[in-house]
Parts: sequence; C-alpha cells; structure tokens
Amino acid sequence: MLRGALLQISESDSVRSAVVKAPMSRAVVARYVAGETVPEAVGSAAELQTTHRMTTIDHLGEDVTDRAQAEHTRDVYVALLDALAEQDLAADGRAEVSVKLSAVGQAIPGDGDAMALEHAREICAAAQRLGTTVTIDMEDHTTTDRTLEAVRALRADFPWVGAVLQSYLHRTEADCRDLAHEGSRIRLCKGAYKEPESVAYQDGTDVDLSYVRCLKVLMAGQGYPMVATHDPRLVEIGSALAKHHDRSADSYEFQMLYGVRDLEQKRIADRGHQMRVYLPFGEDWYGYLVRRLAERPANVRFFLRSLATRG
Repeated sequence: MLRGALLQISESDSVRSAVVKAPMSRAVVARYVAGETVPEAVGSAAELQTTHRMTTIDHLGEDVTDRAQAEHTRDVYVALLDALAEQDLAADGRAEVSVKLSAVGQAIPGDGDAMALEHAREICAAAQRLGTTVTIDMEDHTTTDRTLEAVRALRADFPWVGAVLQSYLHRTEADCRDLAHEGSRIRLCKGAYKEPESVAYQDGTDVDLSYVRCLKVLMAGQGYPMVATHDPRLVEIGSALAKHHDRSADSYEFQMLYGVRDLEQKRIADRGHQMRVYLPFGEDWYGYLVRRLAERPANVRFFLRSLATRG
C-alpha cells in the first residue's frame, strides 16, 4: 500500500512543488543524487572508483516533450563522457552511462522514436570512442517493446549496448530467454513504476520469485548478467548461480543505487565481485527520489526524519 501511494504521489504536481521547495529536500536528496552538474557526477564516480566500485551514470529527467530539451540531454551525456575520459575513469567500461529514451525524445509526438534512437546513437558513438559502454534504461511497460526495438537497432552498430529488464513484469522471463545470448549485457532489476495487475506482479514475493527465475535464465545463458538488487538473499542467489555455471568474475556484475547499502557495496567489491553503482545526477531529481522511497520503507523513514529534525 505504501509503495502504491508513493508512486501515485510521484505523479502529483502539487506534491512535487511542495517537496522541491522544502528547505531540507536538497540535503536529503544529496544522499541519493550525486549533485546537479557534470563535475559533481564525475567527482562522485572518481570517489567510488577508489573503493573498486564501477559506475553507471544517469542524467535525471524523463518524458521530455521538447526537441531542444532532448538535444540538451544528449549534449550533457556527451560532455559527461568526455569529462570521464579526461579523468581516466571511462576506460574498460569502469564508468558508463545509463540513458532513458524518453529523456532524449521518445515521448515527443510524431518522430519521437526516431529522434530518441538518433540521439542514443550519438551517445553510443561517444562512448565507443572513449572505450566505455551505454545501458538503455527501461521505463513503464507501455514503452517496453519500443525500448527493446531501439536496443536491437543500436546493437547493429554497438553490440555492447546494455538493456534493462524488470522482474515485476509478467513478460520478463520470456524476454530474458530471448536476450541471454552471447555478448548481450542485461541489467535485471525488480521495477520501480506503478503498473497494472494485468501486466505486473503486485505482491513483493511474486516479484522476487520472478527475479530468481529470470536470473537463472541469464546466468545459464551466454550473455553478461547485471544483477541489480539490494536484497542480500538475491545477491547470494546470484553468487551461487554464477558459481554453479562456472562463470568467471568478469562475466557478470552486481549493481546497487548510489546512497543505498554503501557498506554492502564495498563488501561485495572487497570479495572480488564486480560492483557497479547506479549514479544519478541533475536538477530533475523528484521522480527518481520518490521511486527510491517507494522501493524501501527505510528510505521513507530516513526522509521524514530528516525533514522533521532539520527542516
């Protein structure tokens, strides 16, 4: 119930305005968002690499309906990649980027899909030039087919492009079977959008069981699984499945969000696993923050306590 309520709140303009203007909001957001500028994001990525953690960096913003804004987002990603390379952070994919297609034009009426694909191509070309990679983020279920179609188109020129699958969707196990082929980078997460019962599991246990089924498919396949979860049970299952399938340490990775379970992230990296942190930055942080709160009740308590004691 709490998760559903928070996801509903994420769509409220009045609540958005109140939270964004709250004096302590930005202090709380700093725990989960690596600043608003490219230099701040690059600095956070550099700090994480000192503890052997890789990064995938997301410039926050989605559902762009203005062509100029879509072009601006593309330009920010290219500038970010250049800045990472200047600091020697991008080589071998140690710092890559995650891109939402709706942030680069997919939601624009008419030629939005084509525009988003072209902008994504330009970001991928910059990444390839600098020796790193791009993962195309997944959004709500209405865009799943279009997003996977774009991934297939991008992989014709950039076969290393990563895709994201969400275990709360009924369709995802089948998608895993389709995509678990050689060279295919797949991030498996639970999913963070409010979805109808007709397309998504509503019970947390069902989502977890689906996650395990999907993970079994990916670990048994020839691709590169990216295990995106903070659940210690799923981390251990991922490790066990990798061992069962004789996977080398460089043939899969774990991923967690910036600001969530930092000590566990370090522990995983210290054990010799590849650990990548999803690192968001930018001014448009509201929707991202509310979805993070919806995922973990502890996040809600932290946020409210911060506002009450320091607001």
